Amino acid sequence: MIRGGALSRRDLETATTFIFVPGSRDDRFDKAASSGADVVIIDLEDAVAPADKHAARSKAARWLAAGGRAAVRINAPGTAWFEADLAAIGTAPIVLPKAESLADFEQIRATGRPEVPVVPLVESPAGMFNVREICGAREVVRVGFGNVDFAAQVGTDPASHAALLLARSQIVYGSSAAGVAAPVDGVTTAVTDTDRLVADAQHARDLGFTAKLLIHPSQVAPVTQVLQPTGDELRWARVVLSSAREGVGLHDGEMIDEPVLARARHLLRRSGAR
Repeated sequence: MIRGGALSRRDLETATTFIFVPGSRDDRFDKAASSGADVVIIDLEDAVAPADKHAARSKAARWLAAGGRAAVRINAPGTAWFEADLAAIGTAPIVLPKAESLADFEQIRATGRPEVPVVPLVESPAGMFNVREICGAREVVRVGFGNVDFAAQVGTDPASHAALLLARSQIVYGSSAAGVAAPVDGVTTAVTDTDRLVADAQHARDLGFTAKLLIHPSQVAPVTQVLQPTGDELRWARVVLSSAREGVGLHDGEMIDEPVLARARHLLRRSGAR
């Protein structure tokens, strides 16, 4: 079991891989924590049948109280399980499903619990229209994309890059405008199709995502490899920064100005390098 207190905002900001584990399967909690994923998400929502909600909540609470480190996807505001979920999970970060407006955060605050980091999932057109204000809520550390639910609502294939291109880009732009960490892309449901997983991760990276939601430990290594800055990128960043001068300059025929330097610094921050 991974121990050491609740996950911090920094842990969530720098994570590349977020792996779901059903809240009803406490036999898998330690396995998920040992999978190599940066963040474990205990899922009390979609992965748990209504009849099993109470038992799953108790299992999650016991594991967290024993020192397990995870975020928890609670059930959405307005459901019968929302307040009990919040009361059970202590100071664990919240993964908020079906986020659609600031009213969702107001309902969390109304329970009187301590403020903890929140990763809201935008999963509907209504949430997409309000993505900028969702990104700007004070609890939000970064935003995730619920691609499967979103595609179901608009009647398209969740695996289609073209169909969800605008939605993904809006989340990236909203995150950047609000000054929060780059967003977390949705799941690849084809667990055994590594080619599809890699293609999805690369597409997300190209659009500006720096993390991905996962549903199986086998997805951790391929996604990490795609989303982490490459050795060539880090070498480029170090050279550019070491040769930086005030104003505009050239390096190997490339114009170097402040936006280029900002990208170099961003790459080094993401890798944890200096």
